[in-house]
Amino acid sequence: MLLGEPLVVLAPSPAVSSEMVLALTSCLQPLKFCCDYRPYFTVHDSEFKEFATRTQAPPNVVLGVTNPFFIKTLQHWPHILRVGEPRMSGGLPKQVKLKKPSRLKTLDTKPGLYTAYTAHLCRDKALLRRLLRGLQKKRPAGVLTALLRRHLLELTQSFIIPLEHYMASLMPLRKSITPWKTPPQVRPFHQEDFLCSLEQAGPQLTCILKGDWLGLYRRFFKSPHFDGWYRQRRKEMAHQLEALHLEAICEANIETWMKGKSEVEVVDLVLKLREKLVRAQGHQLPVAAETLQQARLYIETAIGSLPTDLQAVLCPP
Repeated sequence: MLLGEPLVVLAPSPAVSSEMVLALTSCLQPLKFCCDYRPYFTVHDSEFKEFATRTQAPPNVVLGVTNPFFIKTLQHWPHILRVGEPRMSGGLPKQVKLKKPSRLKTLDTKPGLYTAYTAHLCRDKALLRRLLRGLQKKRPAGVLTALLRRHLLELTQSFIIPLEHYMASLMPLRKSITPWKTPPQVRPFHQEDFLCSLEQAGPQLTCILKGDWLGLYRRFFKSPHFDGWYRQRRKEMAHQLEALHLEAICEANIETWMKGKSEVEVVDLVLKLREKLVRAQGHQLPVAAETLQQARLYIETAIGSLPTDLQAVLCPP
């Protein structure tokens, strides 16, 4: 799920299918699930032919299905999860072999995950024992769900924290932001630099699971989830830079700056400040109310220094 791999969930009913798909797509919290998913998919859906074709790789989508016919048509998909008691119909045999990839086991009537995937991390055997013990003692499903969700949350956080730390290091220093110059940009994300940082600040600091973390990150970089996370974080940091730039302007002395400036430069400042105000008021910039008020005063001061005809253009009646 972390890598956005194509997955088919075969369930005995639309309700179980939908619940399972939604549970899987929510298990990456606090990471946003950025792939396509269909809680209940049928042969009548318009994209059935696209998903069933073998001429191209399966898309990054999670399909919830109930018709055993999908076992045959989607056997080229790398992962099939079978939940609940299957309903075999339509003359299909009780055992249907998945022809490829070669590592896939025979898909029989037993529920389970049939996959060609080789895990990068070792299993958490202690967690599995706790869950099995809870099932044997018939503990409430809600308790076991909370236990599993907390484990997945902590695991995802351990995976994301190094990414967040590295991303924060790409943010320009506050002292590099000057009021009357264009603010600096967020530095680019270099995957190899990030991987080198894992030795000192990797997930091993917060997670006891062993495994090929480097390999997992390399595959994650190719997934829609990394692209979605990176775009969102870069957008947030760009907004933060804009907010810091606006604060720097409001902390400076605008009257000193305007001395010797041309009318064009003053008008340009007014337009840029107005644009920043519009963005800030639309909650796109994390700016304090005092800063916004100071920016309005600066706009009034700048406009007041201009000739009457320009004032009329900038502040029409």
